[in-house]
Amino acid sequence: MAKKKIYFGTNTKMYKTIKDTVEFVSQLQELTKDISREDMQLFVIPSYTTLRDANEAKDEDLLMVGAQNMGWEEQGQFTGEISPLMLQEVGTDIVMIGHSERRHVLGETDEEENKKVLCALNHNFTTLLCVGETGEQKDYGISEEVIRIQLKKGLYGVTKEQTEKLWIAYEPVWAIGVNGKPATKEYAEQIHIVIRETLVELFGEEAGNEIPVLYGGSVNPENAVGLSKMEHIDGLFIGRSAWQADNFNKIIRDVLK
Repeated sequence: MAKKKIYFGTNTKMYKTIKDTVEFVSQLQELTKDISREDMQLFVIPSYTTLRDANEAKDEDLLMVGAQNMGWEEQGQFTGEISPLMLQEVGTDIVMIGHSERRHVLGETDEEENKKVLCALNHNFTTLLCVGETGEQKDYGISEEVIRIQLKKGLYGVTKEQTEKLWIAYEPVWAIGVNGKPATKEYAEQIHIVIRETLVELFGEEAGNEIPVLYGGSVNPENAVGLSKMEHIDGLFIGRSAWQADNFNKIIRDVLK
């Protein structure tokens, strides 16, 4: 069986100034440039105000840079939103949609995420849809149902051809942030199997199996290798453990050993 490409990414949330972000991107590229991109896909998703500078600092052969959110119209009366045309203008590669903080802190719905997914794919962005259940939903034993609904509603109307630009991140809400408790690798694998089955159901065997599915939620140097070894986990979407370039580099190298 061929060695699979592993995806490594981080979302810097509402941290890091332009200067911090450019330094981070530059250091990360320098530290990892000897690692074949046949073996891994590396990406960073910083804040809006840093995007132009981050994109100018990136080496396209080494790194993809993404936006943390996007409006679903090209223009209009949407004060405070950023359109796909604006993101194209600064050279953005990826658009992240449906991060748990967008859903649970800022109140976005599955229907809104779906409009954003379709808009991002129609504008040829690599589209990273985040899904995940809350601690309460987990306690009720409905995690798998919740994930399936988020996928089926979030990906409604996506064509089989468009899945070439589609990535999924599983981020259990209870595992994210300062007080997050990481999922066990067995639990993460179980949910990743449900995600894969749902993608195959939606897009067929071939397309459904090609979509990368990443795990995010308190990934750290202690659990990264174990998670990455699970058959259905295609990569790691890392938070604060990756916000220093040397720490991120170490996690990547440990996983790729």
